[in-house]
Amino acid sequence: MDISLKGKSALVCGSTQGIGKAIATELALLGAECILLARSETQLQAVVKGLPATDGQTHSYAVADFSEPMQVHKAVEGIAAEKRVHILVNNTGGPAAGPVFAAGAADFEAAFRQHLVVNHLLVQTLVPGMKAAGYGRVINIISTSVKIPLQNLGVSNTIRGAVASWAKTLSNELAGFGITVNNILPGFTSTARLESLAAAIAAKKGISLQEQSAAMAAEIPAKRFGTPAEIAAVAAFLASPAASYVNGTSIPVDGGRTGSI
Repeated sequence: MDISLKGKSALVCGSTQGIGKAIATELALLGAECILLARSETQLQAVVKGLPATDGQTHSYAVADFSEPMQVHKAVEGIAAEKRVHILVNNTGGPAAGPVFAAGAADFEAAFRQHLVVNHLLVQTLVPGMKAAGYGRVINIISTSVKIPLQNLGVSNTIRGAVASWAKTLSNELAGFGITVNNILPGFTSTARLESLAAAIAAKKGISLQEQSAAMAAEIPAKRFGTPAEIAAVAAFLASPAASYVNGTSIPVDGGRTGSI
C-alpha cells in the first residue's frame, strides 16, 4: 500500500495544537513538506521546529487569523505563488457552545465566514496547482454533528452541516482532476476544546471536571476519549496515494459513539 507523501506539500490549518498539530506531524513522518497556518507566530515557530524531517523536508509557516477570511486568502496566495500545495487540511476551532435558539445572527455569520468561506477561499487558491499536478487532497476536519446534532452546540451543528454539503458538492466537481475531497468527523477527542466544553457542562451541573469527563467517556463504546494522533492517522491515509478512490465521504473517528450507520 502506497502511503508515502515524499515530494508532496501539505498546508495544515489550525496546526499549533491538538488535531491540527497531530496531522502535521503525521504527514511529515510520511515525507510531506508541511506549511502550517495559524494566528500565533510564536507557537507556529515552535511546532515547525519540532516537526519530523526524516527525508530532509523543509517545513514552513504563515500567519493568519481565521476570523479574517481575506487575511487568510492573502497569506495562502503568497504560499501558492512560491510552491505547489498537493494537500489541504481545513481545520479551525469550533464556534462557542450554546443552544441554537439563543444564537444571534452575528454568531452564525462569524462561524460561516470562519469555516465555510475560509475553506472555499483556500480551495479556490490551491486547486489550480493540484490540477496541474494531477494530484490533490482536500481534507476537512468537521464533527460528528454532521451525522447527529450535538446538544448545546447549536451554531456549530448548523455550520458544520453546511461545510459537509459544500465538501460533497466540491468532491463531485474535482474528482475528474485527480483531486479528492473528504471530511473527518472527530468524536470526543482529548483536546483543549473538549476540556473546555466538559468544564462548562460540569460547572452547570455542579460536579467536578473529572466526573463530567467520566460520564462523557461512558457514552462511547470504546469507553475512552480519542487522541489527536488517532484522528491524524485517518487524515494521513486520506492524504496518501492509497486513498485515491475515496472521495466525497464523511468518516466518523469517534470510538463508535455516533448512533448512525
